[in-house]
Amino acid sequence: MWILRKWRRRRILANNPVSAQSWAEVRRRLPITDGLNAPDEQCLQERAVLFLHEKHLTELDGAKLCDVDRLALATLAQLPILHLGELGWYRGFHEIILYPDDFISPQSARDASGVVHQWSGEHSGEAWLQGPVILACSGIRSSGAWNAYNLVIHEMAHKIDMLNGAANGLPPLHDNMRVQEWASTLQAAFDQLNLHLDTQPHAPPPIDAYAAENPAEFFAVCSEYFFSAPDLLNQAFPSVYAQFVLFYRQDPLQRLKLLEQAQPSYRQQHSNVPVLYRYV
Repeated sequence: MWILRKWRRRRILANNPVSAQSWAEVRRRLPITDGLNAPDEQCLQERAVLFLHEKHLTELDGAKLCDVDRLALATLAQLPILHLGELGWYRGFHEIILYPDDFISPQSARDASGVVHQWSGEHSGEAWLQGPVILACSGIRSSGAWNAYNLVIHEMAHKIDMLNGAANGLPPLHDNMRVQEWASTLQAAFDQLNLHLDTQPHAPPPIDAYAAENPAEFFAVCSEYFFSAPDLLNQAFPSVYAQFVLFYRQDPLQRLKLLEQAQPSYRQQHSNVPVLYRYV
């Protein structure tokens, strides 16, 4: 079985070569992949190709991605699981639905008294339990800078979270991690963020306020900060950052520091003002 899977992987890669020009454009669009060593970069490219082979991209009216757009999307999707091994982290869904821009989505929630509230909200992305991932093309193209915004990583983090069932901020942890330590660390930071928003409503929060919606959104927002603004996450919640280093088995902050040491103006040149967003 392992030999057959390896042969199939090689066949897919051979039939879907990535030109040096296309990959260079993807890397130019995605500064958060800067600083990866050569083996990691090669692995990321191969996994992106395999991801596009395994997942069906459905473009709705007005949504159109070119080949480089698709490869950039897949590269961002694979970045969080680059060091997690091939254990089917994105199993359970086969389709990515693409809108041209933000879309209206019906929402519902049950309050503490049992009353169900329904409304419509504007979103850039959604991840459905045992269902597709939905992304706005505009959000995909805005992802990849060191600016604390990454729609693709946010929604893929939800999919990782959902491997244990409904998203609750507790993904499948590795054997060297303790559930109690993960839960207490993230809960404390989540409570701290909510306390800040309650007591200092006019002061900028340490990370995007959307993270305070619920533990699932806290995990997803922190995941995008981990890869696209690791310095801000580490400054706001260093214990959360440390847990994410253990979980994702990467240290983007160390990469960013090395890039800034080599070029002091690097961060300023490869980031912009974070985009306001709504997604679930």
